[in-house]
Amino acid sequence: MTKRSLSDETERDEAEAEFPAPPYPQPTPTAFNLHRENLLMEIDRQSAEAPERPRMRRRVTITVLSAAVACAAITAVVLPNLGTSPAPKAAPASTASVQLLEQAALTVTTNPPTSPQNTQFMYVKVTGHTTALSENQDGETERSRQSEEYEQWTSVDGSSRTVQRQDGSSETLLDAPGQGSFGLPTYRFLEKLPTDPTELLKVIYREAELNHGEGSDSTTGPDQEAFVMIGDLLRASVAPPEVSAALYRAAAHIPGVIAVPTAVDAAGRRGVAVARVHDGERSEWIFDKENTRFLGERTVLLEDNAWGKAGTAVTSTAVTASGITDKPGQAPMRASEQSGSSST
Repeated sequence: MTKRSLSDETERDEAEAEFPAPPYPQPTPTAFNLHRENLLMEIDRQSAEAPERPRMRRRVTITVLSAAVACAAITAVVLPNLGTSPAPKAAPASTASVQLLEQAALTVTTNPPTSPQNTQFMYVKVTGHTTALSENQDGETERSRQSEEYEQWTSVDGSSRTVQRQDGSSETLLDAPGQGSFGLPTYRFLEKLPTDPTELLKVIYREAELNHGEGSDSTTGPDQEAFVMIGDLLRASVAPPEVSAALYRAAAHIPGVIAVPTAVDAAGRRGVAVARVHDGERSEWIFDKENTRFLGERTVLLEDNAWGKAGTAVTSTAVTASGITDKPGQAPMRASEQSGSSST
C-alpha cells in the first residue's frame, strides 16, 4: 500500500471522531485486519465532495402520484422524461460513509441469529409521511402530505398472504409474496442471499440493471437503484444478521455514497446518515449515533422544485419496531425498538 499523507491521516482522525466505535465486542483479528485494510484503501481515495447532479427517484414519484389519484380522484402529474444521456461518473464512497457502514455491519453481527419457522411472520412497524403531487380542476399543481404509518406481517416462507394495518385501522390482506423477491422480500428469500459483500452487490446490480441499466428509458441509473434497493430491504424486512451486515458492506462499494453528520427520522430521533445524492434530492439512511443501529430513511430536496423548497424532507420514515411473530395482528415478544429489522 502506498504511503498515506498527513491530510489522509487527518481525514481518518476526523472520521473516527465523527463516528466513534460502537460499544460492542471487536471482531476476530483476521476480520479486523481485513476491514482495516479495506477502510484504509478507501481513505487513500478522494472523498466525494461534489457528487453527481441527481434526479427524482422515479419509483417514489410513480407510487406517490398513483396514491394521489386513488385517494383524491384527481389527475396525477407525471414528470417528463429528462433523457438518457449518461450522467458523470460518481466518485467512490466517501471515507466517513465507509467507516459508518462498517460500524453498522459490526453492530448487527452482535445480534443473536434468528431461526423462524415457515408458519411465522416478519413484523415491521413504520411511521412517517410521503409527499403527493397532483393537479386540481383549475390546472394548478398541488402538494399534499400522506401518512406512511403502518404495521405489516409478511409470511416467513411467503406461503400466506401479507397483512397490513395502516394508521391503526382494520387489517388489509395483500397478495402472498411466494418465493419472495427484492420488491417483496420474505425471510427465506433474504437468507439465501450471498453473505459476501462483493457477491451480494453483483446480485443487486444484476437486478438494478434490468430496468435501470444502459439502453433503458430510466434516468435513475443502476448505482442509485442499487442504493434504493438496499435501503428498501433495511426498512421493510427482517433479515439474518449476516445478510444485513453484507448489505451494509455492499453499500460501501456503491459510487457516490456519502455521510451526513446530522439527520432526523420521522419519529424525531436524531442521528447520522449514509446518503446518496441524485437529481436534486438526497436519499438518506439514518442511524443512531451512539450504537449505529438503523432508524429509518428520508429524502431531502437540495433545490427548489414542484415538490417543495430546498431542505424539505419530501419523504420521511422511521422503523419503530420489528421482529418475528407467530401470527398477523400480534406484536413480537422480542421486537427491536430501534432498528429497521431484528438484525439491523
